[in-house]
Amino acid sequence: MEKIVPTKSLASKIDIGINEKDRKAIAKGLSELLADSYSLYLMTHNFHWNVTGPMFNTLHNMFMAQYTEQWAALDLIAERIRALGEPAPATYKEFSKLTSIAEVSGTPKALEMVRYLVKAQEATAKTARKLFSLVDKANDQPTADLLTQRLDIHEKTAWMLRSILED
Repeated sequence: MEKIVPTKSLASKIDIGINEKDRKAIAKGLSELLADSYSLYLMTHNFHWNVTGPMFNTLHNMFMAQYTEQWAALDLIAERIRALGEPAPATYKEFSKLTSIAEVSGTPKALEMVRYLVKAQEATAKTARKLFSLVDKANDQPTADLLTQRLDIHEKTAWMLRSILED
């Protein structure tokens, strides 16, 4: 067995069993997920602050639980990008280029907020789901696990929000 002796050049080289091309592509996809997740977080927090009407208390509390969970997820996604050796996007400018979620103008009525959030949850789920084939091919179980957890949360949250819109 060859003994590995750390040197300055070896210390910065990533050798985790995923080739550089796949690592970069996965990190790019995760950057898009991070941007969607941040956009969703910001939208949800905005709606938490600005919701009014007869469902105020229910939606205010629901939105708070959702944005709190989303905030924690941002760190997990960004840290996975870093573990793959790439910088995590971290500015509004970068997020606006990478996100698939359109910014909401003005202050919508409560049920319109719910509709926006359903679409944003679904968009974030689609962004996560489109990475699976690459992650599977690269044998990247930590990213697959992260994506599975995010999909579960986004799909469940979208279902709960859609339920509010039922007659």
